[in-house]
Amino acid sequence: MQLATRAVVTAVLATAVAVAGYVGGLPLSITAAVLAVALAVGWPALAGLPFAPGSAVVVALGGVGAVAVVHLTDSEPYLRHLPVVFAGAILLAFVNELLRRDGRTRLVESVSGTVAGTLVAAAVAGWVAIGRTPDGEPIAVVGALSLAVGSVVVVLHLTPWIGALVTAAAAAGAGALGGFLLPGIDPLAGAILGLAVGVLVATLHALFDQLPSLERRLPSLAVVTLPVTVTGILVYVVGRVLVG
Repeated sequence: MQLATRAVVTAVLATAVAVAGYVGGLPLSITAAVLAVALAVGWPALAGLPFAPGSAVVVALGGVGAVAVVHLTDSEPYLRHLPVVFAGAILLAFVNELLRRDGRTRLVESVSGTVAGTLVAAAVAGWVAIGRTPDGEPIAVVGALSLAVGSVVVVLHLTPWIGALVTAAAAAGAGALGGFLLPGIDPLAGAILGLAVGVLVATLHALFDQLPSLERRLPSLAVVTLPVTVTGILVYVVGRVLVG
């Protein structure tokens, strides 16, 4: 999958999160769960894990489980049960290795890669948490819009440092615009949130863009989904600090 195509897909996914965040409730949780499953499908191929089916199941269960417990938590803090889900996913990662019948080659790499994928998938629950927070819907929308803009701008043919600065600035501008248009978040807070999202987008672009495996479909699926899942926990933390 070409870089421009990956950027467009990521922007579309971020826009879907923005729409779901505006609606709030169950649609946002369903969107987050779908993103977790999509990441799980592609993560083993992206990380080069030796037992792809088992690792994908563990990552999917961790991500969907995180979304479910946050959605079902009826009072703040909405992320309080998330460590329990992640701990259970770590146990499942070891069970996954016990089920292998291939000699268990690259055992440490398999466990660590599966756990890392689960952590990335579980981060998508941040979107659900900020959406359930009182007056949190505008934060989710601004964060998702900043991600969409940053994902498109990052493909511009610029030198690495200039490209990172332009991406961060564009995301910050989108956040400020969102803060201006939406009630419940002021433009300065939106700009700071957008800046944080833009820095994350630029960092992930530098980290994954040169991987040869992105010529294949499944690794590309993970890479286009990963910024959206990781941004969930970032938006929750930064949004709560800025807005309360």
